[in-house]
Amino acid sequence: MSKFKSQGFFNTFKNARKGLRLVLKSEVNIRVHFCAALLILLAAILLEFSATKICVLLLTISAVICAEMVNSAIEFSLDAVFHNKYSKLVGMAKDIAAGAVMFTTFIAVAIGLLLFLPPIFDLLIK
Repeated sequence: MSKFKSQGFFNTFKNARKGLRLVLKSEVNIRVHFCAALLILLAAILLEFSATKICVLLLTISAVICAEMVNSAIEFSLDAVFHNKYSKLVGMAKDIAAGAVMFTTFIAVAIGLLLFLPPIFDLLIK
């Protein structure tokens, strides 16, 4: 038995919503990713992407946003534990987490190019 009170099934959703609101309020990069995601999904709908292609886009978008959220959680946690004091190891951990976001974003851009360039070229050629 845990020393912490069981929070119940529906409270876990409340906490998750709180976490999403917190990251949207505190992290500019998350807001940029969400705005880009909306524009990309709108473009996919306008270009009449198949359900499969939209699913690939949704998975790619979620990977980038999740990577950004994990990066933020790592940064907040390390800052709390080390009281915002400089540590070479903390800096390395933060850099690695940021590198994971960058890598995920590069892969997402490559996927986007593979999905969007053919229909855009088709539109330009017609």
